[in-house]
Amino acid sequence: MRVIASSIRKGNVIEQDGKLYVVLTAENIHPGKGTPVSQIEMRRISDGVKISERYKTTDQVEKATIEDSNFTFLYEDADGFHFMNPESFDQVQVPKEVVGNAAPYLAENMSVKLSMHDTTPVAIQLPQRATLEVVDTEPVTKGQTASSSYKPAMLSNGVRTAVPPHIGVGTRIVVMTEDGSYVERAKD
Repeated sequence: MRVIASSIRKGNVIEQDGKLYVVLTAENIHPGKGTPVSQIEMRRISDGVKISERYKTTDQVEKATIEDSNFTFLYEDADGFHFMNPESFDQVQVPKEVVGNAAPYLAENMSVKLSMHDTTPVAIQLPQRATLEVVDTEPVTKGQTASSSYKPAMLSNGVRTAVPPHIGVGTRIVVMTEDGSYVERAKD
């Protein structure tokens, strides 16, 4: 589907020279004199190479058709991550490059949203929050119940985060999957 360059936004997938690119930033620049342009920074999905392109705002760009579907995470092996479509039971293998920083938060039977171009997975979207256990942190300090200072902690998935002083080893906490930041103590 061809669209004008000024309508491209972050997260869109563009097809250029037979390759797929995911848009990282898209900025429309309107100089006082001259033609307005769209500065688009994108990453090639196949190998992760970052490129920057400048188009006239009226130039036509090929926007790839992406289909979002729900999948269930099954397991990880040397080939990548394996997911199953809960409706058709089709299995899909997703390369480590596509999963990227989301890998530590994937848990067995977790429901995720995969963005597919034809049959190729191009992006993954995890649930916003994950519940994990604190496996290592400094001991609980008496008297510090709700101060604004945080202490470092290691979670059961190997990610380091900062937690309030009242959180101890073995406590289950809720973290944001986007950046691993502490949200609250788990209610289970």
